[in-house]
Amino acid sequence: MKKILLLLILSACFINCNRSYDKKGNEIIDTFNNVPVYLHQGKNTRHRATNGYNYGLEWQCVEFVKRYYYDHLSHKMPNTFGHAKDFYNHGLKDGQKNTARNLTQYSNKSKSQPRVNDLVIMDGHRFNKYGHVAIVSKVSDSEIEIVQQNVGRMSRATFKLIHKNGVWEIENDLLLGWLRK
Repeated sequence: MKKILLLLILSACFINCNRSYDKKGNEIIDTFNNVPVYLHQGKNTRHRATNGYNYGLEWQCVEFVKRYYYDHLSHKMPNTFGHAKDFYNHGLKDGQKNTARNLTQYSNKSKSQPRVNDLVIMDGHRFNKYGHVAIVSKVSDSEIEIVQQNVGRMSRATFKLIHKNGVWEIENDLLLGWLRK
């Protein structure tokens, strides 16, 4: 019995000791360019920069991309509110300026290949009507990797990138397009 108890204690310590937390006790599951990706644990607290700039609700996907753009790229979005799918303006053509975000918008079938630091936008669906946003963390001629928050512990995902007839497409039925500084 003592051996089983000791094994359980050591197992719990191993699982918890390999986790990383910030000064406030929030669990960090990944980082990209020194910007932490947090595990969402059901909070709905508004998170702001020290100067009051609105990042969004802790630790939603929108909060991560806005915090990443602000902290790493020194970019303030004029419109600091809205759901993930609202980042994409359906009225714009490929390569036009999205004034609500002060970023250039590309459709998912664009003449411009996605780049590292681009913000990708996914539409809502039956199980998530708000959509999803993430940051492109790697790009090759055949795939992209994204880093994302609020999808459990799986902060990275890859998608096939297709280049055909001078047009780039990320293979994902929900992916609307990407934004670039």
